[in-house]
Amino acid sequence: MNKDTIEGKWKQLAGKARSVWGEITDDDWAKMKGDATQLAGLVQERYGRTREEAEREVKDFYDKYDR
Repeated sequence: MNKDTIEGKWKQLAGKARSVWGEITDDDWAKMKGDATQLAGLVQERYGRTREEAEREVKDFYDKYDR
């Protein structure tokens, strides 16, 4: 999914993402506006994932909803 597509669909995706990563705050969601790099950083920080694990998890999420 490219950056423009992510940002364009962010309002739809954010609700689904919140159900996956509930430890990320509403303020965090509002600030990142679909930025996959920021999301991966938060996933890494809040869930104790390695950078590679977090990036893969976020990529898999975006790929799943890229429709």
